[in-house]
Amino acid sequence: MLTDRSPSIDRPRPDVAVVGAGPIGLAIAWRCAARGLRVVVHDPAPGSGASAVAAGMLAPVAEAYFGERQLTELLLASAARWPTFADELAEATGVDIGYRTEGTLLVGLTGDDLAEARRLWAYQQGLGLPVTPLRPSELRDREPALAPRVRGGALAPTDHQVDPRLLVPALRTAAQRAGAVLVPQAVARLSDVDAHVTVVAAGCGAATLTGLPVRPVKGQILRLRAPDGGSPGFRHVIRGYADGEHVYLVPRADGEVVLGATVEERSDTTVTAGAVQRLLRAGVDLLPELAEYDLVEAVAGLRPGTPDNAPILGPLPGRPDVLAATGHHRHGIVLTPITADLIADLVCTGGPDPLLAPFRPDRFAGAAAGGEPEPTTKGDLWS
Repeated sequence: MLTDRSPSIDRPRPDVAVVGAGPIGLAIAWRCAARGLRVVVHDPAPGSGASAVAAGMLAPVAEAYFGERQLTELLLASAARWPTFADELAEATGVDIGYRTEGTLLVGLTGDDLAEARRLWAYQQGLGLPVTPLRPSELRDREPALAPRVRGGALAPTDHQVDPRLLVPALRTAAQRAGAVLVPQAVARLSDVDAHVTVVAAGCGAATLTGLPVRPVKGQILRLRAPDGGSPGFRHVIRGYADGEHVYLVPRADGEVVLGATVEERSDTTVTAGAVQRLLRAGVDLLPELAEYDLVEAVAGLRPGTPDNAPILGPLPGRPDVLAATGHHRHGIVLTPITADLIADLVCTGGPDPLLAPFRPDRFAGAAAGGEPEPTTKGDLWS
């Protein structure tokens, strides 16, 4: 883990201060420190945000939705970096982060469910994405535990998974070994941060710090465990429609299954009986054996959403020394490698990669210049 210490007055001014120690912030810190920059990371509770609840699906195909073509392109580009990113992280830390490549099965329980799913699959296939329709018998050849009622489905072989609860500690270790320092304190105002460049990777907290339109989107999930310490009775990630309820089931090697998730425009983290009931019903309808699994956790978290569901990446209007890396909504884990690389490149060169153009903070009318009355006219990040 990172060394927990506050910078002393005789230590050189940091090149980069990262506000937020979730996977995005820690990956940025790792990439910047690995390039020889002096990096500090501000967070009183690393890894306690949305990543602590996330399922860890790397699903650019299944998450390709109508009207989000530019976001889909970013998801695909980041997913393509995940194999190398995982290898580099394993080499830097020796830690297994649960990266698995069995692929994802997309299923519909009823005729209506299958019709809804097929509309999305047709759109995804129209983008040239790898979605292969499967008959019920072909689905059960791959996953015999699926319910006989399942009407049909498809395979997304390039949609993978990772365990966020293993990923975050690994990133923290990698950042430490590269030289980054953790300051275990919250940042209330950007003016409290002293660095050449500040990166705001604070999830939902970025709204207060920057004035950007980042809102909390509540998600409730369940964690189950296979009985008798065994492995789950299925290997693929399963994303399904069950009587209109959209759920996913993510198997882990240690016997855990993540079942989620609700999408609620609320800012509380209360776990509700209704959500637990709906998730369990849909999960058991798709995989009946789940009824015999242990229910070990029910938890809610807050995703950082934006008006167009896409992340906010790049310099704040009028503040080229303050970079946003927030608003990843459902996609924080899959977008971790590309966000870290693009922001680190921007810090080092001062020139934005063209991939950042659709996701700049100034795409929102009235976006705040850092949330504080401290505009600057610096010509680049290092002036």
